Amino acid sequence: MDTKVYNVLFLCTGNSARSILAESLMDYWGQGRFKGYSAGSFPKGQVHPLALRLLDQFGMRTKDMRSKSWDEFAAPGAPVMDFVLTVCDQAAGERCPVWPGHPITAHWGVPDPAAIDGSDAMRMLAFRQAFNALERRIKLFIEVRLEASRREIEKRVQEIGRIQDDGGEGRTQ
Repeated sequence: MDTKVYNVLFLCTGNSARSILAESLMDYWGQGRFKGYSAGSFPKGQVHPLALRLLDQFGMRTKDMRSKSWDEFAAPGAPVMDFVLTVCDQAAGERCPVWPGHPITAHWGVPDPAAIDGSDAMRMLAFRQAFNALERRIKLFIEVRLEASRREIEKRVQEIGRIQDDGGEGRTQ
């Protein structure tokens, strides 16, 4: 039985919404087999309050969530990542640090809910849609056969990033 915990880093530019949601979702659905982390190329310095509210509504981890630079994870002594996934198009196009351990990388672009202007209900809907899209992908991700070859794993993780959200409710247990 494989007891290794796989580290998964979610990257976004501001590290205030999508990557934070993904980090908490990975911890929740990964059930100790996967550990989620998040960071940004230009962190905003604070987590978006609607991201925290949504995670709180589902009883997911919000404690110690903070907006941080991806440099923390490229520094000596940082946890070695097995997977690095970008969740915004801007971060995907940026020059990333060299990650120790040569993790598998993929792009899982999700529209930025923090960019939505409008009523509180419209903004929360955008956060919920991002949450649902990330949750769906994470549920597929944790089912990837990690005994497969690196090439097969990489291919599957990249395919997951191309899945289009169907707008469904998500959040099934």
